[in-house]
Amino acid sequence: MIPSAARFIIGGGVVVYPTETVYGLGANALDEQAVMRVFLIKKRPLSMPISLAVSSLEMLREVAEVRDDDMDILEDLLPGPVSILLRKKSIVPDILTAGSSLVGIRFPDHESALRIIDKAGPITSTSANRTGQPAPVSAKEVSKEIEDRVELVVDGGRCKYCQPSTLLDLENRKIIRPGAGLDKALKAIK
Repeated sequence: MIPSAARFIIGGGVVVYPTETVYGLGANALDEQAVMRVFLIKKRPLSMPISLAVSSLEMLREVAEVRDDDMDILEDLLPGPVSILLRKKSIVPDILTAGSSLVGIRFPDHESALRIIDKAGPITSTSANRTGQPAPVSAKEVSKEIEDRVELVVDGGRCKYCQPSTLLDLENRKIIRPGAGLDKALKAIK
């Protein structure tokens, strides 16, 4: 299932994959057309950015600018249920970030997600639901309308946290969206 998911993503497809927070829609985050498909599947306005997921701090450094004084915080929080806003590198398409110079980055603490990303490279990290609908926390909860529009649903069991990740703006040291991992994120920026 993991090799198939990675192959679909590399080929421009979209898959539903498990994380420790909620199930996500995964496509090649560096491919504008694949990212556009994610926006269309979610019925998400192009003005709302989508995060990307990495499987190592090295991969994170390939897509984002990391200041030396941020490394301790990143090493403390990642992998884990926190999304980090960082300055994006030019390799990251503007469509993903809705034209922003910042990109949300997830380094999930979930074996299936990490294995897919290892094989496919950075993938989109956004909940596997229509915008405004509840995020699925098991493969069974993925709606038929989402399932019908993706190449594959990877069943990784029930999510550990069953809520979206906390979003931390590392540049300004502030929480943008509280969620899973909030206490740890607050402690890391104090």
